[in-house]
Amino acid sequence: MPAIPSLGGLRGRGNGRAGRVEPPVPVPVSAYIVDCAVYVDGERLPGRWTHAEAIKEVRRRRDGFVWIGLHEPDQQQIQGIAEVYGLHELAVEDAVQAHQRPKLERYDDTLFMVLKTVRYVEHESPTTANEIVETGELMAFLGLDFIITVRHGAHSGLARLRRDLDEDPERLTNGPAAVLHAITDLIVDQYLDVTSSIEEDIDEMEARVFAPRSSVSAEQIYLMKREVLELRRAVLPLVTPVRRLAEGFTRLVPDEVRSYFRDVDDHLTTVSERVGNFDELLTTLVNATVAKITLQQNTDMRKITSWAAMITVPTMIAGIYGMNFDYMPELRWKFGYPAVLVLILGICLLLYRIFRKNKWL
Repeated sequence: MPAIPSLGGLRGRGNGRAGRVEPPVPVPVSAYIVDCAVYVDGERLPGRWTHAEAIKEVRRRRDGFVWIGLHEPDQQQIQGIAEVYGLHELAVEDAVQAHQRPKLERYDDTLFMVLKTVRYVEHESPTTANEIVETGELMAFLGLDFIITVRHGAHSGLARLRRDLDEDPERLTNGPAAVLHAITDLIVDQYLDVTSSIEEDIDEMEARVFAPRSSVSAEQIYLMKREVLELRRAVLPLVTPVRRLAEGFTRLVPDEVRSYFRDVDDHLTTVSERVGNFDELLTTLVNATVAKITLQQNTDMRKITSWAAMITVPTMIAGIYGMNFDYMPELRWKFGYPAVLVLILGICLLLYRIFRKNKWL
């Protein structure tokens, strides 16, 4: 992706930049704080920072921003950060509890955005898999001089993204909005990768459904529909928040960054269309599978009926001769028994040929 140009006048410049500031003494990072960094002119300042020291340094300089990454914090762990950065209690509650739909909310001078992360679960065949799409959650608090990300799950890719951004300072000169764009772009790219993999699975399943003597059941297709529905719940609700960011919903996202959100919006539209097509195709495959099963059942029923008809002939004749009457046809003829057997066999063969001709057998 091309580098986002610098905003130039987005943030005020302070005299504090002239003097060299010694980095703070390294502090241990808590289990729930993955990283806490200060960025000035796109460059990450050396050393480790507490959340309070980081925002104090940025506001003393009147330049730069703080990026804090959290992993599944509880209410008590996030409370101190919420107080220092002025996070709204309702947004903090949503970030802790998780299980939220993708959304974008504005609280005073802070944006709160929820995104669903997805991961494709590798498997040998879509007809034997128990899970195809695994989801997680990522929340982001965006302020004028900070961004706080809260991750639920283990497959967001934020660690790799942070390393990439650290190596590309020009993108970070646009402030925390550039980080929010990079996160959103990464997640939407994950959607594209997952939909491509699911498309291959559906193609394989479609080939098996229409193959002779296929072993694909309706339950397996319903499993795929369930996984597509899980992906749909992650994708479709995100369309409106991304579009609002692209259309100038807030001054926290400058014009230069908004233009890149339009590109993310285009990719997200492509993903939503794919997911809709998957759902329609899987519905068609379910109907085809049910029709195939019904046809197979009708074929089996014809075969059963044919064999039952042939069995009925000897049963009927044997039943008649078992009634023990004295005056019955050919009862005392020495060739009567073989003649009856030949008659039974002849009638059964005649029925067999009729059923074979009509393709019942």
